[in-house]
Amino acid sequence: MKIEFEPIGFVKTETENVPRHWTISDAEGSIVVDEQYKEGLRDIKAGQRIVVLFYFHQSPRFTPDLLVQKPRHRNEQLGVFSICSPVRPNPLGMSVVEVLGIEGCIIHIKGLDMIDGTPVLDIKPYVECE
Repeated sequence: MKIEFEPIGFVKTETENVPRHWTISDAEGSIVVDEQYKEGLRDIKAGQRIVVLFYFHQSPRFTPDLLVQKPRHRNEQLGVFSICSPVRPNPLGMSVVEVLGIEGCIIHIKGLDMIDGTPVLDIKPYVECE
């Protein structure tokens, strides 16, 4: 089975030292969405959170020896599926960011952990369970 994705947009940021995880990030930037998807942004509002699914386009290629990795902030090796490493069998990332505003096809965001040029694959609403 072969699965292919096309980006719906790209991340733009001037932040050089992007935090490694959205939970510790105050970094700002934007998601520039392709014009053909503009109508799909119509109900996103400033102040809400959105889930951004993206592709780790600059990660090293995954090899089986990377099934267990040592995160920088831990003193132990852990399985790749229990950590947020960008080096994965399928280099997909997920972040929850705050929407600062929208101008046309540009979503201004805060809390990003993606570098400039990161391909965005999808955007979903963030829903908290009660």
